[in-house]
Amino acid sequence: MNGVFAMNQAMGLESMLRALTERHGRQAPVHDQAYGLSGSAPRKRCRAIAVAGGKGGVGKTTVSVNLGMALAMDGHKVILLDADMSLANIDVLLGLTPTRHIGHLLDGSCSIDDLLMSAPHGLKVVPAGSGTRRLAQLGAGEHAAVIRAFDDLVTPPDYLVVDTAAGLSDNVAMFAAAADDVVVVVCDEPASLTDAYALLKVLSRDFGVRRFRMVANMVRNVGEARQLHQKLARVCDRFLDVALEFMGQVPQDERLRQAIRRQSAVVDLWPSSRSGLAFKQLAGAVDTWGEPERLGLDRIAFFSRQAAVATGW
Repeated sequence: MNGVFAMNQAMGLESMLRALTERHGRQAPVHDQAYGLSGSAPRKRCRAIAVAGGKGGVGKTTVSVNLGMALAMDGHKVILLDADMSLANIDVLLGLTPTRHIGHLLDGSCSIDDLLMSAPHGLKVVPAGSGTRRLAQLGAGEHAAVIRAFDDLVTPPDYLVVDTAAGLSDNVAMFAAAADDVVVVVCDEPASLTDAYALLKVLSRDFGVRRFRMVANMVRNVGEARQLHQKLARVCDRFLDVALEFMGQVPQDERLRQAIRRQSAVVDLWPSSRSGLAFKQLAGAVDTWGEPERLGLDRIAFFSRQAAVATGW
């Protein structure tokens, strides 16, 4: 694990993004535009939620898509970021056909707003590229530039849901650590539990993340989901200085598999199905979360510049 947050990597990011906006003739965003006219009460700051899993195949992207859609159906402004730079598939799951991706943002040919794609219920999607070698080889500085680019959104969302890649690369760790909350998706497989633990260990030890939330996916009932949480939580309590909260569960459901085949979110097609109701409950749980802990100004984080203005840091 290299020092992706070293100050020499953080320095120069502002100039990189400034050059990006100058190529499009756009002025840097004015904070009063994000938070309202001067003298008015500041808006609730944007909240970034990273969905991670360690092991591939645990349903992380399905959880990201349906959680984001459920939040949008509840009336929130939501952006869904596909942070799997080389094997992106959120666009496939939602039947979208992107013409641009994050690579175009990095080379200055488009802005972050230009990348936004519309999905049902007002959900917006930022697509990554699939099978693009360059995106698979991005360095820490380029990942940081993507994270910082969200400060330039003309209309910031209420929630940003970040679908991270599988595995435990610097890419995964950096996007997860840049979020306000990390949701870990686990299924009832030994490899899923061990990989999830490895993810928690790296994020806590190397990036200072101390609070996580767990979703048990593809379980038979709530009891099985609680058992999975207890297994992982016991190991965390013994070896890691972290809090692992139980967020909820998503049951095995044929409707969910059918929705995937139809390239739609199950909460949109069959909102009253077992899995559809479960995703609604997960979205409801998000609404009960308290304000995230304050982030240091030296930390590369989503919406950190907006947070600094809103809180007077």
